[in-house]
Amino acid sequence: MMSYKKRFIISLVLSLPLLVDMVMMPFGLMLPAYNWIALVTTTLIMALSAYPFWRSAWASFKHHHANMDTLVAIGTAVAYFYSIFAMFTGRPVYFESAAFVTVFVLLGQVIEESMRDNASSSVEKLLDLQAKDADVVLGDKIVKVPLAKLKVGDLIRVKPGQKIAVDGVIVKGNSSIDESMVTGESMPVRKEVGDDVIGSTLNLDGTFTFKASKVGEDTLLAQIVELVKKAQNSHAPIQKLTDKISDYFVPLVMIASILTFVIWYVCLGSTPVQALLYAVAVIVIACPCALGLATPTALMVGTGRSARAGVLIKNGEVLEEVDRLTAVVFDKTGTITEGKPVVTDIVAENEKEVLQLAASLEEASEHPLASAILAKAKAEKVTLLPTADFISYQGKGVCANISNKDVFVGNKHLVKEKALSEKLKESYDKLQEQGKTVVFVGEAEQVIGLIAIQDAPKKTSKEAIELLNKKGLKTVMLTGDAPKVAEAIAKEVGIKEVIAGVLPAEKAKYIEELKEHETVAFVGDGINDAPALTTADVGIAMGSGTDIAIESGGIVLMKNDLLGVVRALELSQKTFARIKLNLFWAFIYNVIGIPIAAGLFVGVGLTLSPAFAGLAMALSSISVVLSSLLLNRVKLSV
Repeated sequence: MMSYKKRFIISLVLSLPLLVDMVMMPFGLMLPAYNWIALVTTTLIMALSAYPFWRSAWASFKHHHANMDTLVAIGTAVAYFYSIFAMFTGRPVYFESAAFVTVFVLLGQVIEESMRDNASSSVEKLLDLQAKDADVVLGDKIVKVPLAKLKVGDLIRVKPGQKIAVDGVIVKGNSSIDESMVTGESMPVRKEVGDDVIGSTLNLDGTFTFKASKVGEDTLLAQIVELVKKAQNSHAPIQKLTDKISDYFVPLVMIASILTFVIWYVCLGSTPVQALLYAVAVIVIACPCALGLATPTALMVGTGRSARAGVLIKNGEVLEEVDRLTAVVFDKTGTITEGKPVVTDIVAENEKEVLQLAASLEEASEHPLASAILAKAKAEKVTLLPTADFISYQGKGVCANISNKDVFVGNKHLVKEKALSEKLKESYDKLQEQGKTVVFVGEAEQVIGLIAIQDAPKKTSKEAIELLNKKGLKTVMLTGDAPKVAEAIAKEVGIKEVIAGVLPAEKAKYIEELKEHETVAFVGDGINDAPALTTADVGIAMGSGTDIAIESGGIVLMKNDLLGVVRALELSQKTFARIKLNLFWAFIYNVIGIPIAAGLFVGVGLTLSPAFAGLAMALSSISVVLSSLLLNRVKLSV
């Protein structure tokens, strides 16, 4: 079947001669053989472009209903067939009314179709994240098995750099695993025998064997896909508003038109042609062009303005929900925080020396925290020292010889037997309370300093959350991190309610619980956030996040900045308010115009011929478009 876009292009091209004639008319000019040109082009538009409206109107009629398409079909049909009648009886024609109504309404459909298409391809992108096959252990052999043929209970070996094929439990070996694509956690996670692993995550540095516990549609990734599919099949209630109103509007317009003809012809003794002109004027002026443009033009301008501000609004449903929001829930890692651990504190008598020794050791280390220490050393322009006799203690730290001294960097397990001053011990406890990861740096048997590492909040997070609090919105942090770390970040940025220690699959459940009392927006960036993004009344995805998060959100922030949330909510509210204003003016125009077209004010010299009714219809459309364009000038607080 031909798409709305093709139908729109066809109708737009075919209506150009009619547009040219309208432009020439004020100058007393007219295209040669205009009536015949208009007849041919409008007939083609009716046959090729307006067909979906005719089909939908007929389907509604058979079910005793009327919708927007009914209004379009009746309006264009009356204008078209009357124009044929007028053409062969020497009267003015109104082919342009039928043609332009079709063009304008198709434009709205194209915009809607485009928005739907843009919000679709997340599932295909997700499948690309999965491993295509796995190394299955069969006795003494390793056999490569396609993903689709894996079974629960299979023993699967994973080497460094390989993706984990399915969900399971480690039975041999250990490794650091990058789960950020699924959990949003920026720090690689150390996994030992007995720990769960998640399909599609990346093994970093060790070789291990795990026993498959979930395959196919039971895996975490497959469950996320299913949730996204459900979200994509949802509907936009605001787009049905005009259809609901049309159930009453269409019959009323038809009754008004018939009554107009009967009263003028039967009761007032008018000629049949004059009575028909009044009746046609009622139909033409009631043609729902402005009504059809009210929502898509505001959406087009509002979403365009939003896009320039770094905010992508995907559908009209989001606008309606934003208008009712009472709570905003944030993921932590990568949303409130940078998503990259950084050195926040160095506690030592000689901070530069401690950083130099730690960075020199970590240069040869594969530990996840090493990159934060090395980045700090690079920023401080610290020169690294040569190391010898490097030894890595699994899960504890590293040590080496630097300038003929034994130097170590590690956690509390490595320094159990080392000397630690009271001052450093107090600092360690204090940093722990702040939710920071602390490593010890020492020489020989003495700890000489501490380095604290934390995933710090973004610079604008605090300002954004303060603005949301001032708007009366309840702000909540929902994270899988430890309570101490979460509470420390929440306190720093101004969030008072924290839900911590939440498993990825549980986030959507917590959002459901919040929705019992609040209208909830969820802001996140990871694959694990996708269910929560789709469950929330409004999903707001960070553009720096994963594709699935972006596709799951009704709103996408292209800048990695929480002020975008404030901007997104304001733009959505203003766009929705503009849609309501447009609909109000579209109906007011009909309320005022129909009585005039029906000849109610002939006594005071106020009449409306079909020609002026068509012009009024065009003006109402222009007024709606101008109203929508004013969205480009609305002021935002950020």
